[in-house]
Amino acid sequence: MKFSLDTKIIKPENNIIENAIILLHGYGGDGDDISTITLNWKRFLPNTIFLCPNGHEPCPINPSGFQWFDLNNDDPNYILEEAIKAENKLNFYINEIKSEYKLNNSKICISGFSQGCMMSINLGLISDENFNCIVGFSGKIINKENITKRINSKTKMLLMHGDQDVVVPPNSLLEAKDFLMRNKVDIEIKMIENCGHHISVEASSIALNYIKKNLYI
Repeated sequence: MKFSLDTKIIKPENNIIENAIILLHGYGGDGDDISTITLNWKRFLPNTIFLCPNGHEPCPINPSGFQWFDLNNDDPNYILEEAIKAENKLNFYINEIKSEYKLNNSKICISGFSQGCMMSINLGLISDENFNCIVGFSGKIINKENITKRINSKTKMLLMHGDQDVVVPPNSLLEAKDFLMRNKVDIEIKMIENCGHHISVEASSIALNYIKKNLYI
């Protein structure tokens, strides 16, 4: 099947699919970029398919990359509108995956980096039912006031951030924790020491263990 978003797909070697992990890249990245994390993960996550879609829009600052929402205009209302457009695209895409592989939300983990993390958090809060879990790296909550009005589910989450991040401030992690706790979401966080705006080996390992614990209960 050809999905609505161009997707790099990594299937389990035995071709038995019982779980899915959807990986959302950051601003200017692509599915190939975020898929590198699966090189280690796939050995420890049997019967799991990894789906790494490209964002639905080309990125102006990197013509070969993609974005989930435009950052050329820093008006919060504009960013919110664009993020909701991306949510709609991703919800349609996720429904395609559920249909194609006969999976329900409880068998799907959504993970993302930076802008992809921001989208993952939103998806974990607005879906009709909880996903298995959300794992986010170096992101933040896009618009607290708006998402508060739209919370429909409370998917458990693990969020991580580098303490040396100069792209998305590290305090975004603590703000997200506070917001999610106040909304009774099961949230775990980890601040990674001496780490900038990237997914460190430590963060990847922590994420893998969290996903294993939740997907294989």
